[in-house]
Amino acid sequence: MGKRTTTAMMRIAIAGAGGFASLLARELSQSAYAILVLSTREHQDLEAECDCQVAVVDYANLEGLRFALLGVDLVISTISGSEQLNLIDAARRARVRCFVPSEFEGAIGHRPPAGSDPFDNGSSTALQQLRHWSQSRQHPMKYTVFSCGVFYERFAPGGLQAYNMGTSFRVQDQGDYMIDIGNSLAEIPEANPQGRPVQLVMTSVVDVARFVAAAIELGIDTWPREFKMRGTRLTAQRLQEICSEVRGVNFDVTTRPYEEIIQWLRYYEQNRDEAKWYSMQHLLQTADGRYNFREANLNDEVQVQPLTFRQWLYNVWGPAL
Repeated sequence: MGKRTTTAMMRIAIAGAGGFASLLARELSQSAYAILVLSTREHQDLEAECDCQVAVVDYANLEGLRFALLGVDLVISTISGSEQLNLIDAARRARVRCFVPSEFEGAIGHRPPAGSDPFDNGSSTALQQLRHWSQSRQHPMKYTVFSCGVFYERFAPGGLQAYNMGTSFRVQDQGDYMIDIGNSLAEIPEANPQGRPVQLVMTSVVDVARFVAAAIELGIDTWPREFKMRGTRLTAQRLQEICSEVRGVNFDVTTRPYEEIIQWLRYYEQNRDEAKWYSMQHLLQTADGRYNFREANLNDEVQVQPLTFRQWLYNVWGPAL
């Protein structure tokens, strides 16, 4: 167990200023931590609301990033791709003690192998870099992944795009992932490869921010390699049923057997229909258990009571008129 860093000493940098980063900044601003937000443009509204500092950075400028991160204890990334890879390199050079990569949806151990993940977007390379630098003899940089399953907000009015999220996973629009609640449509996987019901874990993005803030109170030196959190765990079929019950309307439901999903993927690939190929990939990844896990170790460690999916659905959608 490492020595806990006091709140007075902690300086936290949040990379990105989109929806999730803004929620994190607001949540952490309620503490005594010094909050630095890295963004590619100014955000005076965020500075005023969260009493934080916004540093305008160029993620292609390693030296500029390193300078911005000097004195920072913890970096929380909400960016991906080459920008995150450069951020990791700069954090190491600035001797940041701990790094949280932008890996929130889906447990690490349930993803396809590196090179075969359609939604990788530099994720495997980022984790490889972090593993390497965590084992460095001189100035090792710890890292911890926070896994939450699927964001509830994939099912929100307007989808994740309404929260300035989802582009890297191609699930930004309403209805991009399994269920279009506004139009009462659903396309769900019937079973996993073993023929069992498909299960998934989900959490509200607001609660994810609360979980991360609560984990920081535990002391970053005590963090494990992965924290898992859960708002709800249920089957894909039950997910669709709850949507129908809350809205008070019957949904037009298409249930895809596992082999049929594979066949449609081949068909869309042969016909170069990228949009439908990615849509079917979401069903395959869900059926393969990408978003499913049993143990939620962070729920056991902190006093956060997350919203259930049904509660969240009532709040954002409610019954259909």
